[in-house]
Formats: sequence, C-alpha cells, structure tokens
Amino acid sequence: MKECVWGIIGKGWIGGEMATALNESHKNIQAVVSTTMEGGKKFADEHQIPDVYTDYREMLKDPKINIVYIATPHSTHYQMMKDALLAGKNVFCEKAIVVNAEELEECVRIALEKDLVIMDGVTLFHMPLYQKLREDVLPELGKMKMIQVNFGSLKEDNPKKRFFSMDLAGGALLDIGVYAVSFARYFMSSQPDTILTTVEKYQTGVDESSGILLKNDQGEIAVISLTMLAKQPKRGMAAGQKGYLEVYDFPRADKASVIIDGVTRVVEAGQSGQALTYELEAMENYVQDPASSRENLQRIVDVMKILTDVRRQWGIRYPFE
Repeated sequence: MKECVWGIIGKGWIGGEMATALNESHKNIQAVVSTTMEGGKKFADEHQIPDVYTDYREMLKDPKINIVYIATPHSTHYQMMKDALLAGKNVFCEKAIVVNAEELEECVRIALEKDLVIMDGVTLFHMPLYQKLREDVLPELGKMKMIQVNFGSLKEDNPKKRFFSMDLAGGALLDIGVYAVSFARYFMSSQPDTILTTVEKYQTGVDESSGILLKNDQGEIAVISLTMLAKQPKRGMAAGQKGYLEVYDFPRADKASVIIDGVTRVVEAGQSGQALTYELEAMENYVQDPASSRENLQRIVDVMKILTDVRRQWGIRYPFE
C-alpha cells in the first residue's frame, strides 16, 4: 500500500472544509499553499499542517507529498494541475477541473503517461446513492428516455464578485452547471452528439442563466436549466419507459424517490454530510490502483467536452484562454 500524503493549494472555504474532512478521516496532510505566509500559518495551525508555502511550485518539490488538492479559482487550475502532474503528483482538483476540453486533454495525456490519477470535486460521482441507483434502480426503469436537471444559485448581484468575473472564469456553467451536466451524463448511456443551448449573459460577459439540451444516438434527451440570479431546486430526474427516479439536492444526495406504476418508494444510501469523505476515500483508492480511476476520468472528460461545446456556442471566451 502506498502511503497517501496530501498537499493543499488554496485555503478558501472549500479548502478549509476539505482540510477538516482530511483530519476527521485521519488522513496525512503535509503542507498548505497560501498567498501569504501569515494566512497560511493560521490555516496550518487550525488544521495541524506542518509546512506552509507561498509558492505552490516549492511545495511540489516535497518528495513525501503524492496527492495535491487544488482549491483555487477555476482560472488557475490548468497550470497548477499540469505542474503537479509533471512533478509526479496525483491531482484532486475542485470543479470545474479546468476551463476547456483542450486543457484537460493535455493534463490527461500527462497523467496517463506517468500512471497518475486525476480526479475532480464533483461529489455525486462518489456518493453511495448513485452507485445504488445505477446498479439496483436503473434496470427497473427500462429504456432511458428523458433526464431533467435544475440548479439555481442566488448570488449577490455584484459584478465585482468572482462568480461574475471573466478573469476568474466565472459564470453559472463552470460553477454550478458542472454538477448538472455531470448528473445528466451519469444517467445517459453514451456521450451526447447533439447539443443545443441558449444563454442570458451578465453585464460582465459571463453566463448568468442558460438552457441546455443534450441528445445522444440512443435517443436519450437531457434538459438542463441553470441560473446564478434566481433560486431553483437542485433537482435531477431520470425517466425510463417503466418509471422514473427523482433526486433533490442532487450534488450530495443520500436519498432518491423512485416512481413505478404510480407507486413511490424511497431509496437511501450513504450520508450527505460525509460527501467529502467519500471523495477522499475514492481518491486514495485510485492512487493505490490508478487504472481503477479511468471510468471516473472518462466521465470528467465527457462533461468537460460538453461544457466546452456549450460555451463556444455562446461565444464566451475567457481573456486568459
């Protein structure tokens, strides 16, 4: 068994949540990277982390660290992940893992050449509920026909916030849309070959609200609605010819309703509050056997291809691309 030793880049709220989950799961955190030494030391003291860096490249030189967790803005992910892979580190990167399919393709090539693992922070791929739905429920639903996903996140209407920043790869698609597209792709039998979409842009030029329609050659259709300036339920639905399943708060869900012949039953698995723990366990298992990560990696690649196609149709290109 390889010893898993983590290094964290970024100490924002999700970095803090992950550090807490690592400690509670008795994982080994060796270092954190912060923009300031003062802030980094405070974070390290709170989470019992021995080493602090202000340059992530210096942390990558530590031979003890073999997993790098990236929790910085989307715009920084590609270069950090590429550098970590070239340094021989496995990478667990928050979503969106990068901003376009070309960036991901390059990183995947490096990872495969070096037999390393790439994973992203799309929690639903590692929630026990989804494995149970795929194995036990989908066969009951019959041929898949229709998937619907809603995700609305009411952000402060402020162009200075990172959610609306072109320079930081803001917009609904890469912030919340990655979850919705991941839900759709998880239940579709194959990658969609038809992608139609429309968008309402925010004053800064990023996507504020959108509708996305996906269709594959099996005739399965997914309809997705996203918005950053209105509340919607985080709801996912997948319907087959014999019935359908419905999941609320789907990114970290631990229960779903299954409706067949007008009869509803509830399926439960796992715990929502343990979502980050499931991700950590999955990552460390992948590191022990990198080949076992390939199915999840293919999902990540498929989702990023969809996101990239959608954004190109909108004509939205970030300044740093």
